[in-house]
Amino acid sequence: MRILLVEDERKVASFVARSLRENTYAVDIATTGEQALEMAASANYDAILLDVRLPGLSGVEVCRELRASRIETPILMLTARSLVEQRVEGLDAGADDYLVKPFALAELQARVRALIRRGLNRREGTLRYADLEIDRRRRQVKRNSLTVPLTAKEFALLELLVLRAPEIVTRSEIEEHVWDAGFDRESNLVEVYINRLRQKIDHGSLPKLIHTVRGAGYRLGAPQ
Repeated sequence: MRILLVEDERKVASFVARSLRENTYAVDIATTGEQALEMAASANYDAILLDVRLPGLSGVEVCRELRASRIETPILMLTARSLVEQRVEGLDAGADDYLVKPFALAELQARVRALIRRGLNRREGTLRYADLEIDRRRRQVKRNSLTVPLTAKEFALLELLVLRAPEIVTRSEIEEHVWDAGFDRESNLVEVYINRLRQKIDHGSLPKLIHTVRGAGYRLGAPQ
């Protein structure tokens, strides 16, 4: 799952992002409203955490523009202001939920989980390809009706491959979806996780579903 955090206070952004990453989310950070609009338009996020007070465009203005651009990603507004009228303004702009600073990290995590579930309810909750089944709400995977235990990163990688199947997914697309903008592109983590998925998804099953396309990327589908 990938989250866009829009927060201009760097210490707050670092603190929140670290907490989310520790819970296996990939997190990108925008520090201005203009940057948030660019990032939200160029990548698919599962949730957006949007601070109300930003330099330039306010969080409310950003929210309005996102909805006007038909970006339906669930949005959680973050603000130090607690007046009812201001909370209503954010919700009327298209936000899905509202959290007042200072907040407990446990509550933030719970709100994010609820926000992502809400987003999944807008989309297809179960993905299927051949005898492979992915329950996105319960985060469970089965092949041949047998449960396949996956880590959060493995799940995110498999979900991306299934969503794009049988098309090729490039290495850079995997890096952006499964990790975040700070990912070390010189590492071999993508290859490591592809191999782990092969061991778990394809071991003892036919046909083999996960394939390397030399010089292009990876694909999920029947052998060509």
